[in-house]
Amino acid sequence: MNDVLLQLGQNPQARKLVKSLGLPLPMPQSLARAKGAMEERPLHDYEIAIGGYGAPASDDAESNDSALIPVLARTLAQAGATALVTGKGVEIPQAFTDEGDAWGRPPRALILDALPDKLRLDAMVFDATQITDAAGLRALYEFFHPLLRNLRKCGRVVILAREPGEARDAEAAAAQAAIDGFIRSLGKELGKKGATANCLYLGEESEAWVEGPLRFLLSRRSAFISGQPLRVSVGAATPQADPELRVEPVWTRPLEGKVALVTGAARGIGKATAKLLADEGAHVVCLDRPGDDELLSAVAREVKGTPLLVDVSDEAAGETIASFLAEQFEGVDIVIHNAGVTRDKTLARMKDKHWDQCLSINLDAVVRITAALLESSEDQAAVLRDDGRVIVLSSIAGIAGNLGQTNYSATKAGVIGFVRHLSEDLAERGITVNAVAPGFIETRLTAAIPVMIREVGRRLSSLGQGGLPRDIGDALTFLSTPGAQGITGNVLRVCGQSFVGA
Repeated sequence: MNDVLLQLGQNPQARKLVKSLGLPLPMPQSLARAKGAMEERPLHDYEIAIGGYGAPASDDAESNDSALIPVLARTLAQAGATALVTGKGVEIPQAFTDEGDAWGRPPRALILDALPDKLRLDAMVFDATQITDAAGLRALYEFFHPLLRNLRKCGRVVILAREPGEARDAEAAAAQAAIDGFIRSLGKELGKKGATANCLYLGEESEAWVEGPLRFLLSRRSAFISGQPLRVSVGAATPQADPELRVEPVWTRPLEGKVALVTGAARGIGKATAKLLADEGAHVVCLDRPGDDELLSAVAREVKGTPLLVDVSDEAAGETIASFLAEQFEGVDIVIHNAGVTRDKTLARMKDKHWDQCLSINLDAVVRITAALLESSEDQAAVLRDDGRVIVLSSIAGIAGNLGQTNYSATKAGVIGFVRHLSEDLAERGITVNAVAPGFIETRLTAAIPVMIREVGRRLSSLGQGGLPRDIGDALTFLSTPGAQGITGNVLRVCGQSFVGA
């Protein structure tokens, strides 16, 4: 179903007319989304302002000791961006100069109280990792206040902070936790121009794993993610966690040679995800119920994958899937639990079969199938390989609840608990486990919603519009890549910063 207001907003004359007449019509900004497969330089020709206690935005010499300076310098230069390093006459750190010159992107100094005319920024990155008290939070104001007007439409803001739970004292924990509220509020201010604001909370010694998440959040593949904290850690054991053993990541076709299982792949989010995984080199096993055999076969042919017809609610589904993957591919690397149903009724009016069906497909099947893929013995290794990925579709309904969805919301909250616990269980094998929680996504299911309810669903977010299946697929694909090794036990909301459960 087309979003008429979004289409209207793409017409400059229409936007001008609505504004001049003072009509109370929301005019959401059309989002700049990625096209095609992942690129070596997703930030090609971007100009990105860098600031914070860990970058030379401060006059305090100690602030330049941040372990993130070389990471930021390398990430931006290799991704094709030019770093505009903010400060008040301080020298640009050597890491920015070395990386920038090596990639033909020499950094430039940006004086905050003497900004050049017609400055246009594609993104802003702020290193807040060394803020340890309330007074230090003023650095946020000093950096963002003069620059925000220069951020382009569909621009990006990313703040890097330290995990508050690992802070040295309560005062430092308070300062780092404050950044969460700041980024959520800033996301709501930027949403009308299609721009996003997110935060990366870094655990101890996780700097080696910042590059992948930072590239993702700065790129067009995160167009429908805003106001979200994403946590980076060394929780999933891997040699890459040791900086001395770090191997340079591969950014193009990073899933080459991997086998991915996507449930509910016949249409919508599952179909979009299968295409994106295949674009990155994975062989995709497309799974759906037998009744969707024609649609599923078409998707499998399109992505050059393998169709698998299984009803996930069947008690034997886990064993059937595990046996198939073991026999055909000797295992699987990526498991994406996308299959799900809604059976909406208020609890007093809900039939028991609708409760049971929702719980069976959305939660019980996820647990049973995952268990079957993890089962091992002395004679046989688990079907899910080491350094693998398990990603489950949750929902903002599982975070905030929803009228008439006690069954659905329970299942989507349940998978969040499942993901958080399982991520700890599988960390030693290098397997990451995460959930993605979509908001209002334009699918055949939302197209069937009554028009007024659909309009409210679209507008109740900072970006003021519904997402596309590709938005969820981009997040799922990123979490499947080696660059996301530092992300486990997370629940990533892809909702345009929905006001529901925010």
